[in-house]
Amino acid sequence: MRQRPNYLAGLGSLIWLALIGLPLYVLLTATLRTTSNYSTQGPLSFPSQLTLSNYFNAFSNGFGQDFLNTLIVTVSVVGIVLVVVPPLAYAIVRAQGRTITVVFRFFLLGLAVPAQAVIVPMFYVISQAGLYDHLIGVILPTAAFSLPVCTLVLTGSMRDITPELYEAMAMDGASPRRVFRQLVLPLSKSGLSSIVVFSALQAWNGFLFPLILTQSDSTKVITLGLYNFQTEHGVDVPGLLSAVVLSMLPIFIVYLFARRALVQGLMGVGGK
Repeated sequence: MRQRPNYLAGLGSLIWLALIGLPLYVLLTATLRTTSNYSTQGPLSFPSQLTLSNYFNAFSNGFGQDFLNTLIVTVSVVGIVLVVVPPLAYAIVRAQGRTITVVFRFFLLGLAVPAQAVIVPMFYVISQAGLYDHLIGVILPTAAFSLPVCTLVLTGSMRDITPELYEAMAMDGASPRRVFRQLVLPLSKSGLSSIVVFSALQAWNGFLFPLILTQSDSTKVITLGLYNFQTEHGVDVPGLLSAVVLSMLPIFIVYLFARRALVQGLMGVGGK
C-alpha cells in the first residue's frame, strides 16, 4: 500500500531544524565579522565582509594560555578517573560480600551532594593544603566529583560481562589481575569511553572550582578567560563567540570519535 506523506511531521521537522540552525548560524557568522559590522547590521544579517581576525585576536587576549590550562586540567582529571574507577568498578562487580555493597552505596552518596554545598569547606581545605591558585587545586575536586557517576556507569558496563567468561578464564588459571587486564578492560570499552567523555566534559566546562580556587591569570581556564572580552565599554561579541567556538572544538572532536561507545555505555548503566 502506498503511504501518504506526513505533512505534519515534515512541518515539525522544519520547525525543529530552524530552532537548531538559527543559533548555529548566528554563532558562526558572528565570528566572521567585525565588531562594527555586527553592531550596525545585527546578528541575523549575513556579513558583507568575512574576516578571521576574531580568532587571531582571541589568542592575543590570552586565550592560548587559558586553553593550555584547561587542557592540563582535563587530561589530569581523565587520567585520575581512568586510574581509580576501573579497578574500583571491577572490585564492586566481582567481590562477594555485604561490605562491598555498603561501601558502594555510601560512595554513590556523592551523587546527591552538589558542589555548591561544599565549596566553602573545599576552599578551606585547598587553602590549608597550600594548593590555592594552583591547577592541582582545581584538578583534585573536579576528579572527586566525577568519580561517583563514572563508577556507576562503568559498574553497569562490567556487569554485562557474562559469568561464563570469568569461569573460562579461571579454568585457564588466570589471576584476577590477568582477568582484569585481558577480559574486563577489552569488553568494557563502551563504559570506558563514557567515563572519559563525561569526566572530560566536567573538567573542560568547569566554572565553580576555577572561579573560587584560582586567582591569577597564569591559572585561568577557558570558562574564566571569556570574561576578557567584556570591558567597561561593552562586550566584544564576535571575539567572545570566536573564543566559544574554539573552546567547543576539542570536546566536539572527542564526541565524534566516541559517540557510539558513549551511547552504549550509558545504556548499560542499569546492568543486568
